[in-house]
Amino acid sequence: MTALGADSPVTVLDIGPGVGTYAKLLAGPAVSHITGVEIWQPYVDTYRLHDYYDEIVIGDARKVDLPAADVVIIGDVAEHMTEADALALWEKCSAAARRAVYLSIPIVHYPQHEIEGNPHEIHVDEDWNHERVLSTFAGLGEWETGSEVGVYERIIH
Repeated sequence: MTALGADSPVTVLDIGPGVGTYAKLLAGPAVSHITGVEIWQPYVDTYRLHDYYDEIVIGDARKVDLPAADVVIIGDVAEHMTEADALALWEKCSAAARRAVYLSIPIVHYPQHEIEGNPHEIHVDEDWNHERVLSTFAGLGEWETGSEVGVYERIIH
């Protein structure tokens, strides 16, 4: 996974930050600015997202204008929508990215229901696997898979 190891600091767009996992993991000099797009406003306060993100956009990433960034992360989001919506979001994020898009997604049967009153936590499509990801999302380069989650990279040229 190359774009986050670039020589100069990068800007990051995190789709669905939830508890702020990626902002916490990426904190440091390698990231010059990080924006989160969060669909569930209560998470912004509950998880103090303003403490970790330079900017928070409240809204559905499928519907809001996405700011351009060097790197876009779709972290554990695609399973919360239909395959068609996930593919449309992938293309929208690819258009917003200057260097790369990263997709993190469960690659096993992974049902999930509402969490903390958030209906957006439901896994609409709970049956992704590695082969299906490879055949669905265009332009994939490198990937890493674990026992439950795959992380996929699309380099933008």
